[in-house]
Amino acid sequence: MLDKIFPKIHDEGYKFLVIFVAVTIILYFINGFLGFIGFVLTIWCYYFFRDPERISIGNENYLTSPADGEVLQVMETEGPKELGLENRKFKKVSIFMNVFDCHVNRSPCSGKVSEILYKPGKFINASLDKASEDNERNYYKIKNSQGEDVIVVQIAGLVARRIVTETSIDQELQQGTRIGMIRFGSRADLYFENYEPLVQVGQKTIAGETLIAKK
Repeated sequence: MLDKIFPKIHDEGYKFLVIFVAVTIILYFINGFLGFIGFVLTIWCYYFFRDPERISIGNENYLTSPADGEVLQVMETEGPKELGLENRKFKKVSIFMNVFDCHVNRSPCSGKVSEILYKPGKFINASLDKASEDNERNYYKIKNSQGEDVIVVQIAGLVARRIVTETSIDQELQQGTRIGMIRFGSRADLYFENYEPLVQVGQKTIAGETLIAKK
């Protein structure tokens, strides 16, 4: 029960939590109401960086969600040109993470990380379609146990200013393994080929648990 009320937080969150607490104390000595606002924002900061445990299905016939959030798109498109996949057809699911969602991203399948590519970019609203091509982003190409490419793209948003990577090339991942996080509002795109989508636009997802697609 306590882990629901006080979930563990991601390592990235501690420095921000210290800053929020320090500012709250200063605001409290200036004005009680301002101190209360700071206290509320400190609680929000704590929950923003929460990093709860998740239980994945552990079945290679499914892809699980790489992010908490809301499904923005389910479509067929070319693969990311940044990875040289523009001549292959992929299905793409885009998930928007607002500032109240957990921002820890997870691998949708078991496999080996064959490529990681960071691209600097803009910080426009991550819910817009052009964010996939214009914003700061990080690509993970994961080779699943059947030799297929599954791509996860972390995309920074209007508020986000840093993408955190927690994986390395040739690392073996289990389905639901943490691969990184994005600080504040952002988006995750998932590209895959030989699966059929199970989600629809507007659906809420939970990273590592919601089933996104099936063989």
